[in-house]
Amino acid sequence: MGKVAAAIKVMPNSPELDLDELRERLETALPEGAKINSVETEDVAFGLVALIPTVIVPDDAGGTESVEEAFSSVEGVESVSVKEVGRI
Repeated sequence: MGKVAAAIKVMPNSPELDLDELRERLETALPEGAKINSVETEDVAFGLVALIPTVIVPDDAGGTESVEEAFSSVEGVESVSVKEVGRI
């Protein structure tokens, strides 16, 4: 079984949210077998900055769904969307 790299856009619910703290919460929420490889930021509007972690997950049924659900349940997250997915 291979692995998949997915860039996932995580929108915080407030521009005042500490992005380092949010990143730590995302890392602890990851399901078993998934890991964050890198994290980029993207300026959205009016001081709001999105986190874009690149997550490595096993290539099995369900793909990135478990990661998306885990990220959505993190405190301070407004929305989660997959930007890009590729096999590695």
